[in-house]
Amino acid sequence: MVLFFAPDFGMLGYLFNTKIGAFTYNLFHHRGLAILIWILGFYLQNEVFQLIGVILFSHVAFDRILGYGLKYEKGFKFTHLGEIGN
Repeated sequence: MVLFFAPDFGMLGYLFNTKIGAFTYNLFHHRGLAILIWILGFYLQNEVFQLIGVILFSHVAFDRILGYGLKYEKGFKFTHLGEIGN
């Protein structure tokens, strides 16, 4: 259960500034990266990479359901799904 929230460590970039924060958050919340990691794990027969890919993908899907999208450099609450809280 704890690993499900591991991608949220990408928010730590916001401690530096919004540009770095948006980059690190988006990196940890990109479906393409999750799929790529899972495929790499499948190809290498590495169950740890497969698990990481599944965790990333499920976390991203859950975030999208809640309305948290990929972030813009403008600030944390500005996403590709609209402004959080509106």
